[in-house]
Amino acid sequence: LVTISGRRQGNQVAVMVTNDGPPIPDQILDNLFEPFVTTKAAGTGLGLFVSQTILHQHNGALTAKNLPEGRGVRFTFTLPIATEDENP
Repeated sequence: LVTISGRRQGNQVAVMVTNDGPPIPDQILDNLFEPFVTTKAAGTGLGLFVSQTILHQHNGALTAKNLPEGRGVRFTFTLPIATEDENP
């Protein structure tokens, strides 16, 4: 099961994508956003690295954490909320 939720955090919006699958092993979680880190035989290990880089370029962030008691994994990305002055 995958759940997507969002909320405002001050001047940012946070979107959480949570699954109920197995936790990410700690040794992988510590390096998850580095280039070429993958658990897939055919994976390149660039997807999360590129995603995090794009979010950083827009003053955002991307994080991952295992939920307590092995209940799944949550990825959270945040981005600043644009003001009317910033909209084209």
